[in-house]
Amino acid sequence: MSLIVQKFGGSSVSDADGIRRVARRVAETRNAGNDVVVVVSAMGDTTDDLLDLAIEVARKPPARELDMLLTAGERISMALLAMAISEVGVPAQSFTGSQAGMITDGDHGAAKLVEVNPFRVREALDAGNIAIIAGFQGVHRSTKDITTLGRGGSDTTAVALAAALNADVCEIYSDVDGVYTADPRIVPSAQKLDRVSSEEMLELAANGAKILHLRCVEYARRFNVPLHVRSSFSHNEGTWVMPTPHENFTPQKEIPLEQPLISGIAHDRTQAKITVVGVPDRPGIASRIFRLLADSKVNVDMIVQNVSTGDRPMTDLSFTLDESQGDLAMNLLRAAEEKIGYTSLDYDDQVGKISLVGAGMKTNTGVSFKFFEALANADINVDMISTSEVRISVITDVSKLDTAVRAIHTAFGLDADNEATVYGGTGR
Repeated sequence: MSLIVQKFGGSSVSDADGIRRVARRVAETRNAGNDVVVVVSAMGDTTDDLLDLAIEVARKPPARELDMLLTAGERISMALLAMAISEVGVPAQSFTGSQAGMITDGDHGAAKLVEVNPFRVREALDAGNIAIIAGFQGVHRSTKDITTLGRGGSDTTAVALAAALNADVCEIYSDVDGVYTADPRIVPSAQKLDRVSSEEMLELAANGAKILHLRCVEYARRFNVPLHVRSSFSHNEGTWVMPTPHENFTPQKEIPLEQPLISGIAHDRTQAKITVVGVPDRPGIASRIFRLLADSKVNVDMIVQNVSTGDRPMTDLSFTLDESQGDLAMNLLRAAEEKIGYTSLDYDDQVGKISLVGAGMKTNTGVSFKFFEALANADINVDMISTSEVRISVITDVSKLDTAVRAIHTAFGLDADNEATVYGGTGR
């Protein structure tokens, strides 16, 4: 008997029909002789609707109360799914994050897991039940306050439970059949990947691919949890994300050994760019800037510094971050103008990031040329560049983002003959 953890996103449980469809899917897995733990997100756009409602009644909702409100969406889903599973003749019990032993720190809105102790989940399984867990949430050990895990929190809940329960696999269900070489809503000819290493998936997730959240992939890699990304709308085989790079990987005959293997293209339209103009070019200034941001938990992505010029060495320092933190970062920098000694600040939230991800890129010539040639042929100007052993990322105008993704996808021969199927429309 296998233990399988299944996670269903909001598009899979968006209405009563979706919940009944998921219930049948879960019951099938159980009737095949498996123990099953299910993690659910809130129905459809429930979380966004609750957030909008909170802003209507309070200009700046207290973080504690906002967590109390937002976790209601997952609790609704878990109870309804448990009812639907019981209706098809299989016993099920639902649990909140705290009841499932998801212990977090006290950082409301972006809590980190510090312990996972799912003894009640194990008891439910031993009693013959399917266990349904509300994703995205936990509890602070000392205060007993309810917390939320932030964006992608339900994915993280599922992987954390799979690790703690020593599950055989964690299945992540959405409205597409797996991980594609690009977002199939932008590139209909994108190909589904049968298998991808955790390193490549980390880069895709970190650079905008919405199918899996970065924290989920990091957790799975750390605790050696195999992930199977698939659709709740079909029974097609999905994409396996393996913790060990290219485990059991058999090269296709038509791919020469050590040719750069391109896993896919990720994009992110939620970026903003800040340029600190006229920064004194001396040791310690960059540290002062990024310490200021780090102390307020502002996450910085790409960084570029120009060569200093003039008799009095000055430089410009540009960096990208999530646009949701743009106002905070600008206010912090304005308050520290005298301490840093810059000339001015520039802010641009009309930028996007494109990333080409694949193994073997560093040791193969021509990858960068083909990447930038594709952008040039599509009349795409590049603002910033960042690279790693398995990634090339650039910042460009957000209005050109979709065109750039399609151009690069075609240039690297990733287009399939048939269009990808998107069952729901949100990718979650």
